[in-house]
Amino acid sequence: MRLSPTAARLSLLAPVIAALFGSTAADAQQLVDETAARFPAPSPTNYTNQLTIGDLDGDGDLDIIFANGGNFTTPGVPQAQVVYINDGTGVFTDESVARLNFFGLCRGVELGDIDNDGDLDVIFAQDFNRLPGLFVNDGNGFFTDVSSTQLPNITLSSSRAQFGDIDNDGDLDLYITSGATNRFSCGQYRVYVNDGLGFFTDETASRHPIGNVCGNTDCIFGDIDNDFDLDVKTASTGINNSRLYRNNGAGVFSLVAGVPSDSNCYSYDFCDMDGDGDLDLLGVNCGTGVTELLLKNDGTGTFTDVSSQISPNPSLDDNDSKFFDFDNDGDLDLIVARLGSGGERVYRNDGNGNFVQVSGVIQVISDSSLDLMVADLNNDGRLDVVTAQGESGSFVNRIYMNVTGPADTRAPLIINTEQIADTLDTSGPYVMRALILDGMTSDRNFFDNGIELNYTIGAGPVQQVAMRHSGGQVYRGEIPGQPACSSIGYFVTARDFADNLALGHTLFFQIGLTTDVNGDGTVNVLDLIDLLLCFGLPAVPGCESQDINADGTVNVLDLIDLLLDFGTSCP
Repeated sequence: MRLSPTAARLSLLAPVIAALFGSTAADAQQLVDETAARFPAPSPTNYTNQLTIGDLDGDGDLDIIFANGGNFTTPGVPQAQVVYINDGTGVFTDESVARLNFFGLCRGVELGDIDNDGDLDVIFAQDFNRLPGLFVNDGNGFFTDVSSTQLPNITLSSSRAQFGDIDNDGDLDLYITSGATNRFSCGQYRVYVNDGLGFFTDETASRHPIGNVCGNTDCIFGDIDNDFDLDVKTASTGINNSRLYRNNGAGVFSLVAGVPSDSNCYSYDFCDMDGDGDLDLLGVNCGTGVTELLLKNDGTGTFTDVSSQISPNPSLDDNDSKFFDFDNDGDLDLIVARLGSGGERVYRNDGNGNFVQVSGVIQVISDSSLDLMVADLNNDGRLDVVTAQGESGSFVNRIYMNVTGPADTRAPLIINTEQIADTLDTSGPYVMRALILDGMTSDRNFFDNGIELNYTIGAGPVQQVAMRHSGGQVYRGEIPGQPACSSIGYFVTARDFADNLALGHTLFFQIGLTTDVNGDGTVNVLDLIDLLLCFGLPAVPGCESQDINADGTVNVLDLIDLLLDFGTSCP
């Protein structure tokens, strides 16, 4: 269509007008309050402390659980925990009674598959000296209370509980904050270890520094030093009560010294703010003279205060944050949940971790947001926002739909893949992990449509096994046992919720002959000498590989196995 002269002149002036007034297409209001149309009515007016999002019923869309109950400093009356089921278009039905039917004083809620059956189970952190609530999913989104049978019988005053595979054994363990009589008092944080079936044992004494921490408000898993295990960041009120704990790889935590000081923190969130592949940190309401504390990671888990990179960073009553690429430019922008007037705030990232507040992205509603999550709730490729309301105001939880923003077209980032060492083991499995990030954050990293471990045996076809989320940005996969002399190549694929696909680089490892006890590639006289030096001894360090048949002793049976393979080698 031919433009009129006036229209043509206006089109030429558009970039100039945009430059003068700071208006761009991305600044047009994206996130619009559609609570009345999408959430059940009348809205339950609970004191909501936190929410979590996940596909509860396995139908391919994302549902919501709200953690409710407890006044600010006093218990109050236990309230119902609320389950909203998505119809696939982002319209929700309250099915709390049929699916959960749990009343409590709940400060935190999180999802995780505790029994490796492919569905999401749920943990509730309760305040005021109560047992946490653990519920097992039947696969269709109906939950059974197993708190008294599968958790240690220890009452806690907790703000948060998080699932994570701390010891790399393939199941999700639990980290739980706690005070004494309430979350403002001082108490011992807890580590509960999973037996693989969803039954937990308190192993705090052997895995975590002993000592009370005061004013717990948050905890979150993340691999701060890219060594494929899960470290823990906690948030607390008071001065310097927040903690950072490093994992030694076996699920034993030690306190990290030298973390920049904070004060009166409500939450911490991990993100890669500058695209360098490691996890940086944002502490909400943690700064001195400012609200948000921004910490840059040097890649080793050493953090530097760069809070000045948030502009403006005024002293306000903020409660939570999440990162999301609202403009689809490949970096993580920031949204902050605020209690009081002015509504939630959005900051645009310049790609180097410099955040500048932008207006017009989210509809401004003055309410009391205590928690916030981003997720694509109507499967249109855009990230929407849900806020949890408590403490004051109308207590109406809200949903903001992304109606004008660009769809997500950017694949996840496979930051690193763990190298499997060459081995003589033919029984397997061969365990590997990968670090993966995407254009959004939550306490469970990002929402995905499948993380796969792909592998080939020699020149054979590609085979796949599903990788499980370990916590933070860590995912874990297992290749089954393979015959001796197998050469195995493997790589990771990651598909996000918008179906953008990422392919990792290919790594290789070799399975040798078990009778090649010295690992030089050939069964020869050197192996025979090594075996004879250990003959008659148990398979202690130094004689483990000589116990070829793995019966616990280096004996004549191992000698026979070696002689049968004498002179052979892997091609």
